Amino acid sequence: MKRYLLSLLASTLLPGLTLAAQSVPEIRFDSDPSPLKLPDNIHLGEVAGVATNSKGDIFVYTRTGHPTITIGTSRAFAHGGSRLFEFDRNGKFVREIGPGLYGFLVAQQVRVDSQDNIWVVDQMSSMVMKFDPSGQVRMLLGRKAEAERIPALPLNRPPATTGGGEGPAPRGLPGSGAQSDVFQPPTDVAWDAAGNIYVADGYGNARVAKFDKDGKFIKSWGSKGDAQGQFDTVHGIALDSQENVYVADSGNRRIQVFDRNGNFKTHISNVGSPSAICIAPGVHQYLYSSDSNPPNDIDADGEIYKLELTGQIVGKFGRAGKVPKEFGTVNAIDCRGENELYVGEIGNWRVQKLTLHP
Repeated sequence: MKRYLLSLLASTLLPGLTLAAQSVPEIRFDSDPSPLKLPDNIHLGEVAGVATNSKGDIFVYTRTGHPTITIGTSRAFAHGGSRLFEFDRNGKFVREIGPGLYGFLVAQQVRVDSQDNIWVVDQMSSMVMKFDPSGQVRMLLGRKAEAERIPALPLNRPPATTGGGEGPAPRGLPGSGAQSDVFQPPTDVAWDAAGNIYVADGYGNARVAKFDKDGKFIKSWGSKGDAQGQFDTVHGIALDSQENVYVADSGNRRIQVFDRNGNFKTHISNVGSPSAICIAPGVHQYLYSSDSNPPNDIDADGEIYKLELTGQIVGKFGRAGKVPKEFGTVNAIDCRGENELYVGEIGNWRVQKLTLHP
């Protein structure tokens, strides 16, 4: 009888849904859809990154600004396509950091490390930039291209050949990228307790690149594919207190977990297509992962999952949409605490501050 009832219930589910998907609990939450107080002459574009420091100050990296192209004798220089803003813990505008900076083209992510340094990841310049708390540039990883192709190649293009062409490079595995800080393009950045830097790299490449605290390349792992340790779009990265490395492998609809040396440990599935991820601080850490809307259907999916680090799903909240408590392509999640999050939305051009009520 029990088997019959389960079969009957399964037959009534909508196509494409599973019994497991139906049983995920909904987490109650509140949203402040306007936590930032912008000056009258500044507006947010696509919010690609949001992060907070130890004081609760908020940093937003957004695809807005005044792009400038300077024509030289042999090439054009482009800059100023994105902007980095700082707000205090109450959302009051404090300053803009690095206006018109050479590496600011298409915002991808912003993170803050344990020393309150601000790290900016830019998609189009393929650079990871470190700013100290005062806003001065202290380290650059990656290199901006000498020239940009018009129209641009797809984000998931194969690495360039050593001769400057567009085909796969004659080195390593397809999509593995150079054993260096040449990104194509990077998507996220994280650190371990020793200050080692882990870069998710990302679309054309499919790897994690590891550097020491001074920016010296150590190693990288990953290549294009769907086997263990392979990736199809490396979109986010985070480390827990045990220095396990969680990688949002969005193209393969999973989060892969490695030790800090790149050895595969496990994977987490059944959370849609993971895009933005973060791990909450504290003794009992939780993993948050956004199932971001597919680009061809922005009204689908959109929820955020809360998980134990084992991969057990605690619950989910939100859905695709435009009103408060709905999400339009979440590209960034900042975990202020277990139940306090900031999310940056590309589709809705905003930051929401979320408070969970488990």
